[in-house]
Amino acid sequence: MYCTYTARTMAEEDDTRIRILQSLRGKICQAKNLSPFPGPNRLRDQCTYCTISLDQEEVFRTKMSEKNLSPFYGEDFYFEIPRPFQYLSFYVYAKSVFSYIPVGKVAIRKEDLYKFSGKEHWFCLQPVDPNSEVQVGKVHLEMRLNELITENGSVCQQLVVRIIECQGLPLINGQSCDSYATVSLVGPARSDQKKTKVKKKSSDPQFDEVFYFEVTRSSSYTKKSHFQVEEEDIEKLEIKVDLWNNGNLAQDVFLGETRVSVKILRNDSIHRAWYLLQPKGNGTKSSKPDDLGSLRLNVTYTEDNVLPSVCYTSLRTLLLKSPEVKPISASAAHILGDICRERYEAVLPVVRLLLHHNRLVPFVSAIAELELLQTQEANTIFRGNSLATRCIDDMMKIVGRSYLNVTLKPVLDEICESNKSCEIDPVKLKEGDNVEVNKENLQQYVQKVFSSITQSSVSCPPLMCDVFRSLRQMASKRFPNDPHVQYSAVSSFVFLRFFAVAVLSPHTFQLRPHHPEPEIARTLTLISKTIQTLGSWGSLSKNKLSSFKESYMYEFFKSFQEDKCIEEVKKFLDEISSNVNKESSGVEDSVVLKEGEVHKRAQGRKRIGKKNFKKRWLRVTHRELSYHKHRGKEALCIILVKNIVAVEKLEENAFTRKNMFQVIHGEKPLYIQAGNCVEASEWIEVLSQLSRCNPGRLSTFHPSAYLSGSWLCCLAPGEHLPGCKPCSTVPVNIQLDIDCDREIERIFSLFSSNCSKLQKMEDACATIAVYQGPEKEQEDYSLFTIQDPKETFRTIQDIRQVLDHLQEQHVIIGSSVTAQYGSLDNPIVGKSS
Repeated sequence: MYCTYTARTMAEEDDTRIRILQSLRGKICQAKNLSPFPGPNRLRDQCTYCTISLDQEEVFRTKMSEKNLSPFYGEDFYFEIPRPFQYLSFYVYAKSVFSYIPVGKVAIRKEDLYKFSGKEHWFCLQPVDPNSEVQVGKVHLEMRLNELITENGSVCQQLVVRIIECQGLPLINGQSCDSYATVSLVGPARSDQKKTKVKKKSSDPQFDEVFYFEVTRSSSYTKKSHFQVEEEDIEKLEIKVDLWNNGNLAQDVFLGETRVSVKILRNDSIHRAWYLLQPKGNGTKSSKPDDLGSLRLNVTYTEDNVLPSVCYTSLRTLLLKSPEVKPISASAAHILGDICRERYEAVLPVVRLLLHHNRLVPFVSAIAELELLQTQEANTIFRGNSLATRCIDDMMKIVGRSYLNVTLKPVLDEICESNKSCEIDPVKLKEGDNVEVNKENLQQYVQKVFSSITQSSVSCPPLMCDVFRSLRQMASKRFPNDPHVQYSAVSSFVFLRFFAVAVLSPHTFQLRPHHPEPEIARTLTLISKTIQTLGSWGSLSKNKLSSFKESYMYEFFKSFQEDKCIEEVKKFLDEISSNVNKESSGVEDSVVLKEGEVHKRAQGRKRIGKKNFKKRWLRVTHRELSYHKHRGKEALCIILVKNIVAVEKLEENAFTRKNMFQVIHGEKPLYIQAGNCVEASEWIEVLSQLSRCNPGRLSTFHPSAYLSGSWLCCLAPGEHLPGCKPCSTVPVNIQLDIDCDREIERIFSLFSSNCSKLQKMEDACATIAVYQGPEKEQEDYSLFTIQDPKETFRTIQDIRQVLDHLQEQHVIIGSSVTAQYGSLDNPIVGKSS
């Protein structure tokens, strides 16, 4: 068995491994009291932005902020982490005359991320010093002690240090570094330093160089069977290894260091181990914590140790039979929602699992029916934050992403890029603003968004239509005397919880790259409020105006009180909750799924060289992949998605560059370098998904390049010979795009971390069954939905049994794959002084 880090691997690929899957989500909220720069260009006159780095690799960047010392960023982020890392760092940069200058950073060890999970915290910014920055990489060392007799007959000790190799050194200016190492024996009164040769263009340099250091013995030395250094000496001596990038004419760049105490050789004649590189001097710390300002962050790091698929059979079976359990409150999925009521993320793995197995609609229908039974008035239908509403919210976000792109992205792009003034609040009007012009601008924007939504029924995903149809039928049955409830049951989701939220925060739904500027955000807020009211369904023409507390919104909305608007909403809701099968209109072909700057290798070049790589703007739609000289320019090349037969990672040795992938199509492969590891994974993901059903997909590929008449990976001489490595397995639909084993592992973790609540629920069932009502701890029991205590008790017993079994599997499999401390997979964190 073995461990592996991966961001996108399906469970069926390998039944003999444990997978470590990492993800990060959160928000960069704002900075406060940033330190002004000295000189004429002070920070208060400059714009700032914030970045996220895994060790030293930047993976996320906010937009530029407004000019002040306490900027608001408001940027949400989420990404899978495709490799191991030591530190998660946030940097604040300010724009100076010629470049961007780091103001400060927040660096959090991976081991400490759990302390801040899910809540906002203020972090003091620390100084950024190039020689104390956290770096990536590992170094493989071997140390041993020899005893020597000198020319005068005295005995001395010799320390032999072999630097074998390094792995994972960082990129320098987007390319693998020219690295060398210095090896020093450091003590109270000495510092002897040696240096390796420079290894060109490699992030995994092989050094295999040996260095000798002499250490003087005292005159009391007597020969022993195992050579030992005196306690006085051994506590003070250490080997220090520094890694550098050779800058040639520029200054050498520090890559990291590790320190190993010589005392480790007291028990071992030979010590050989991998060490993680550390920052120099353990980083510098500000003497005054508030000197540089502070940064407010919300960070949630998730790490799942996913077992082989067979281990999850029992828990999977228990969860998948949830829709059939009567009453639904006694099902395993509902019980999880009950004991994790305050944890929003608990719903998502259940939704994804049931969606994968086509069990979501019956489950959602059952829990929605339970909520309707507890709803006393039709006008409050589905207004709370219940298990049913959270499940439907997550379902819409998963299956409705393309729908939002087709429906809202074009009009939101126009609103954000034209940026017309739309403020209609007299208190917030700026000098020179014309409220009538603003009102006309806002009305035009609202009408465009409203029309885009009400004319989009043909693009509404069938799964959403199935859920809406079920909600509509149950609501009509529950409140047969209210003719409008069949519409309000649907509009409360599709308008209030889907479209209006996407308009308000387009960056959250990947409709815009960043949080909008304050003026645009205000415009979107006004549009969202209007759309919510237009789409809500009470007594349509009578009560809508009363929903506005602000008089200016009351007056503005009067212009929309027409029968035509009401009929358009009704027609739209009828169409998305009817039994009519809908076929795609093909509009989605023009939707941009991903775009960004990359480095592309010129196709057909026969030699490796820096000049072969050019910056290009890469763009992917449902129909084609294209690259352009700059954003907005005409395409230099277009590759039809239907012609792509494989999308795979490229080995670093192909072009001595990291984060590369290849798009294999009818002509020569297109070689692309992404900006960082997260970007590379995202490009591979979206292109693989688009081409998953293409005819003629390859089963094998070459993970390196064809140069000088042969493939670098397997040395095969023919350019058109079959590949030497199996292609990645690609899911063929949205259900299979879900890694079920990972979702069940998340559910297992949630049940395990809420065992005390599960016990309380079990106690409540026992008490209710015996006493026909909760006789004690009523405040605890009232948190749970227990319709049938005996059935719920049985399910809890089943849950406990499968949890115990799964916990045993974690212990057994985890112990069998735990790498030895000091190995490549489990390196030692060397100390930094």
